[in-house]
Amino acid sequence: MIDKIKEQISEVNAFTADSLDAIETFRIKYLGKKGILNDFFAEFKNVPNEQKKEFGQTINELKQAATLKVETLKEVLENSQSTEQVYGDLTRPGNPIVLGSRHPISIVKNQIIDIFSRIGFNVSEGPEIEDDWHNFTALNLPEYHPARDMQDTFFVQTNPDILLRTHTSSVQVRYMENNKPPIRTISPGRVYRNEAISARSHCFFHQVEGLYIDKDVSFADLKQTLQYFTTELFGKSKIRLRPSYFPFTEPSAEVDVYWGLETEADYRITKGTGWLEIGGCGMVDPNVLTNCGIDPNKYSGFAFGVGIDRIAMLLHQITDIRLMSENDVRFLEQFKSAL
Repeated sequence: MIDKIKEQISEVNAFTADSLDAIETFRIKYLGKKGILNDFFAEFKNVPNEQKKEFGQTINELKQAATLKVETLKEVLENSQSTEQVYGDLTRPGNPIVLGSRHPISIVKNQIIDIFSRIGFNVSEGPEIEDDWHNFTALNLPEYHPARDMQDTFFVQTNPDILLRTHTSSVQVRYMENNKPPIRTISPGRVYRNEAISARSHCFFHQVEGLYIDKDVSFADLKQTLQYFTTELFGKSKIRLRPSYFPFTEPSAEVDVYWGLETEADYRITKGTGWLEIGGCGMVDPNVLTNCGIDPNKYSGFAFGVGIDRIAMLLHQITDIRLMSENDVRFLEQFKSAL
């Protein structure tokens, strides 16, 4: 009888299966209520006393072998099926990978940074929550100066000396305080003004302001820098500078680029003149240099600023500035092919 059990152990060890049905049939054959193991256990009472120990051990060995075989075959088969489900037909096209896209503000900002980096301008950044000195006073806008009304400011109620910066000129002040001339830097960033939100304006927007401080810097250097910038960004080489007023520059000017009147859109965005205003500029006021610890008798410089949002709207034909802050995926997906 023991020999018969050992034969069954050999058969169990040699058994293989390629389906769960075959494994289940095998399990019932050996481990079921009417299986081979139960038949051997039923014979236990007929075994001589001196063989019962060996007989019991051999039956347990058969039971362990059958149980292990069932578990092993099931695990192998399940792993094989899960691999097939994951990879399936390897000749089928793969699932498309959804790519993100850069925001139009980031696209234009990076283009502007790249243009100015070619002529030696580095990038400087500063806090968006600013103090009165860096945002106003150091820029020739002392307390109660009427020009402060040009920028409707968000002040922190608990501390009237703290505010949300109204321009990135505050970054230029910080840069001049911590760096000696020659200085050649641009300051991109978000700024805030308490303005009504519409298709053309928002209470926060983005600027890039530039600053160049060195010996013998002239207005001609400013004009040539702006000429290079507009040619590289817009492909338009004709600009004009109209007299204007900014408290921190003297003389000051508005920068216009000749956009042309070739299409209906050109007439609309230039109001029929062909000229498009893109920013402001001027020679840095000597008082600003003095406030920042730079000798105005030794150094001079120019500054300029352009609005990134307006340029993005222009370059990408965006009709509503609010689209750029609403996080609408349908809008953002249109810029996947942009730089």
